[in-house]
Amino acid sequence: MSLTYWLALGAVALGGAGIATQAPINATLARQTADPVSAAAISFGVGFVVLSAIVLARGTVPSLSALAPLPWWAWTGGALGAIYVWAAAWSVDKIGVVSLVAALVFGQLLAALVLDAMGAFGMASREITPQRIGAVMLVAAGLVLSRF
Repeated sequence: MSLTYWLALGAVALGGAGIATQAPINATLARQTADPVSAAAISFGVGFVVLSAIVLARGTVPSLSALAPLPWWAWTGGALGAIYVWAAAWSVDKIGVVSLVAALVFGQLLAALVLDAMGAFGMASREITPQRIGAVMLVAAGLVLSRF
């Protein structure tokens, strides 16, 4: 396996650690504002400012002509992220970080099986195999065990 492969895995693992850390931070915002939707909006607002500053510093602002041909669904990623941030801020105090992340990974894997099988959004189609189903089942078992 190449260095790029290992760097990509490391980046995703770092992102996963950030997601686990983000949930209790946003729960604190939700408690303080008394509204998980407000907390999610604040979180996204801060993220927007940070990412906008990086885009401007790099000089990589896309032109409107580059954005115009995008399919409608290409605009939904932020909304899907907002749903996650709201759900995590609302639920982490109720179920804990381990169960939150286990449920997150379980949901991601279920969706990933379907998306891979469909070859959704221009991705290569990948077969649903017994091994992949087993991986999802192991995460489901971990989710159940996290609640005992």
